[in-house]
Amino acid sequence: MPSDLIVTGATGRLARLLRPRWPDAVWLSRGQAWPEGRGGTILNLAGVTDPAGPLDDNVATAAAAIAEGARRGARVFLMSSAAVYGPGDQDFAEDTVLAPVNAYGQAKAQMEALPGPAVILRLGNVAGADALLGRATGEVILDPVGVEGPVRSYIGPATLARVLAHLFAAADLPRILNIAEPPPVSMGALLDAARLPWRFGSTREGAIPRVGLDTRRLQALCPLPPADPARMVTEWRA
Repeated sequence: MPSDLIVTGATGRLARLLRPRWPDAVWLSRGQAWPEGRGGTILNLAGVTDPAGPLDDNVATAAAAIAEGARRGARVFLMSSAAVYGPGDQDFAEDTVLAPVNAYGQAKAQMEALPGPAVILRLGNVAGADALLGRATGEVILDPVGVEGPVRSYIGPATLARVLAHLFAAADLPRILNIAEPPPVSMGALLDAARLPWRFGSTREGAIPRVGLDTRRLQALCPLPPADPARMVTEWRA
């Protein structure tokens, strides 16, 4: 882990899972000034996921991180999302033509198009930071697709912290990397592992059966464990 790591978006759900694992990093919330100094590593987690919120902040906060990286000569990592791909039957590789289906994915695609040196991390779902586990109250209703509901690429928070630390230390990285544990897993399997009740709801227009990420590029840099819902849930609850 770099000794001079700066992470934006300190109050977000993902930050709350990573922060205990990186106690020595500088964590910045909205409106806080950048620390003085030169060099370092910047991880931009700041942004908005709520469709009713100012989604343009995903672009503005990333632009600020790129500008600050240029000012201080720091490496910049921008957290993007699998939402830039849209739905599909095959796992998406990094060179796939983007086709986001919602405003959040569109905002992240605009963020990725910003000029300036930065590594784009297209993150799948993080166990505990997602709407499935992180906000579950009572019985969870899943779209009636597949045997165990929608399928998504996931990663456990402890595994994510390890992967990011590995990437921060790597000398040469591609501009874009998918971040997830292979293979994609069903939401029903995750809920079962968490012992949370669920059932299928009514058929819903616009339901997305599958969003999977091809992680071969990442695994060439940092070997990943096979996706295991029980382990992911343990990482979240730890």
